[in-house]
Amino acid sequence: MTAIERIDVRAPRFAASITAGLLLVAFLASLLGIATASVGAESRLPAAPLADRVVDAGFVLVLIAALLFLWGVSSPRSAPWGVLFRRVVRPRLSPPREFEDARPPRFAQGVGLAVTAIGLILHLAGVPWALPSATALAFAAAFLNAAFGFCLGCEMYLLLQRTGIVGRART
Repeated sequence: MTAIERIDVRAPRFAASITAGLLLVAFLASLLGIATASVGAESRLPAAPLADRVVDAGFVLVLIAALLFLWGVSSPRSAPWGVLFRRVVRPRLSPPREFEDARPPRFAQGVGLAVTAIGLILHLAGVPWALPSATALAFAAAFLNAAFGFCLGCEMYLLLQRTGIVGRART
């Protein structure tokens, strides 16, 4: 049986704060970009060339957020917000009083990745409003964690753990 990695409970909230800021900017950029542009009653996105969809500022920012989520899932120890917290922020704080299992926040990163990836794929497929909608969902989850310490992805993990779908050691 392997030991469960424990992390400072303040680290995911710090990361969620930066992520929420990035997602808010990405959401606003996606609202102002081609994802929501229309000509009369028709959306411009389905008729736009793929190159225009890819270079849209909202798309680029959401892609960056998705890549950061991917980094957080695949290598959480080297993810930028975690490294920033450990090297710059944590030394300036009092020692941590609480630690938590690292698996729920890592799962939450995967949920953020899935939501943003769906938005990116649908945007590339020409679905109007998919990018800002997915970005708004990811922002809402990050904001809840940053502002109130309520992690939706972590709660999903715990629910799936209770049902035996994730997090249980295989016999």
